[in-house]
Amino acid sequence: MTSIINPVIRGFNPDASMIRVGEDYYLATSTFEWFPGVQIHHSKDLAHWRPLTRPLSTVSQLDLLGAPSSGGIWAPALTYDQGTYYLMITDVKSRKGVFKDLHNYLLTATDIKGPWSEPIYLNSSGFDPYLFHDDDGRKWLLNMKWDFRKGKDRFAGVVMQEYSPEEERLVGPVRTIATGTDIGVSEGPNMFKRDGWYYLLLAEGGTGWNHAATLARSRRIEGPYEYDPEYPLITTVNDPDYPLQKAGHAAIVETQNGEWYMSFICARTLPGRRLCPLGRETGMQKLEWTEDGWLRIAGGGRLPQLEVEIPDLPLHPFPSLPETDHFEASELGIQYHTLRVPADEEWLSLTERPGYLRMRGRESLYSWFRQSMVARRLEHFVCEVETCVEFEPEHFNQMAGLTLYYDDRDHFYLRVSHDEAIGKHVALTLSDQGNYDEPEGAVVSAEGWKRVYLRANIEYDAIQFSCSPDGINWIYVGSLQDLGQLADEYEGKLGFTGTFIGLCAQDLSGTKLHADFDYLRYTGRE
Repeated sequence: MTSIINPVIRGFNPDASMIRVGEDYYLATSTFEWFPGVQIHHSKDLAHWRPLTRPLSTVSQLDLLGAPSSGGIWAPALTYDQGTYYLMITDVKSRKGVFKDLHNYLLTATDIKGPWSEPIYLNSSGFDPYLFHDDDGRKWLLNMKWDFRKGKDRFAGVVMQEYSPEEERLVGPVRTIATGTDIGVSEGPNMFKRDGWYYLLLAEGGTGWNHAATLARSRRIEGPYEYDPEYPLITTVNDPDYPLQKAGHAAIVETQNGEWYMSFICARTLPGRRLCPLGRETGMQKLEWTEDGWLRIAGGGRLPQLEVEIPDLPLHPFPSLPETDHFEASELGIQYHTLRVPADEEWLSLTERPGYLRMRGRESLYSWFRQSMVARRLEHFVCEVETCVEFEPEHFNQMAGLTLYYDDRDHFYLRVSHDEAIGKHVALTLSDQGNYDEPEGAVVSAEGWKRVYLRANIEYDAIQFSCSPDGINWIYVGSLQDLGQLADEYEGKLGFTGTFIGLCAQDLSGTKLHADFDYLRYTGRE
């Protein structure tokens, strides 16, 4: 590899918060309603990354039961000081209308892989909290302030308050230190210090097509802050056809060799369409300092580069995950999340039948509570997904299969069930903006099939579902479906996640009939 290829972390991985500790780089991304909470990635060269750990792994650390879609964990902030890792999180409980019911917490650990502490509650005034460690030993919490009142700017500026580690609480006055530029929607504060200047990096423009990152600075932490006269630092707002869109919400590190790099949000659109079903991804960009103390994208301009000069560090690739997971481990792989609830023995087992993922059916794909789903991110526009399930439903309330899932309102489901007229069968169902449908003709009899193979072939917009009794002879189930439906922007909705590939089971009668999944194969092509 001679350059960094963007996006450097693919699939739904937004709001990257990046730090360097010695020769190691760590980067935390948002997980919203998916459990465990917060995904931390690891790199040694900024070009190769691996998922390393998910720190919010218990219900006492993160209770997502009933969390709304695109609620839960927003924009974590990872920092490090004097041997301790600090993780700030926002837990969003409601986002209806003008209101944001949310709470900001701090967790700590002496090892990036944990164990992480129980959360310390700090405030609820707004989201995107960031803990800055000043060189005089004091610690300061920054977060954007939310104002729901009619006629007010909802994004009411960045506020700052001191944090007392001894008392484990915020102390002293709350100060508004910045209100952003005329781009508006100022959020995601990030701070670092260089040559006596406090640099404040802001996300602006909203996390969609107008997204940007802007740098400001002050000699005093409380301000006043002056903005880079050539703001913003990065944006794609004036280039709607550029391959990487929505550039913004950034974090900056200095390498051990004195080079400067920035992580940032970006998103790839479907060809010819303003839809991003892979969600917001993480990009990497090299920066350079000007003589008067401002940062610029190396090479000039404000557009994120598709290929970026690699830092002067030894290359350090990691082994790739195998295409096929045969579920032979005793725990789920790092690539998987569950929806809102932990993977526990109440509904999931990898040991009851070794070599199989056993799931007990629970609530429907519309539930915000106890779904039985194990899912991984969709990372490619062209890919094939395949699984095999053994499942013997007795009636229509029992289902299991393969889902392409954005949220409770938008998903596709290729499921095995039972009908009093046709018996055991495979059928495609879908939800479009919350409207459930069973496409006409999208049913295949599976009477006598001991094993049911399920497949989804994705080629940009088009999804073709199919099934097989033997994994050799395949039968289409329904016509082509539109991957664009699983995008943040579909029909004007304001979602923040991305498409997941899920294995799931439902038993709406409450008897928890189990399904055994033999494997999950994911084959992506660039």
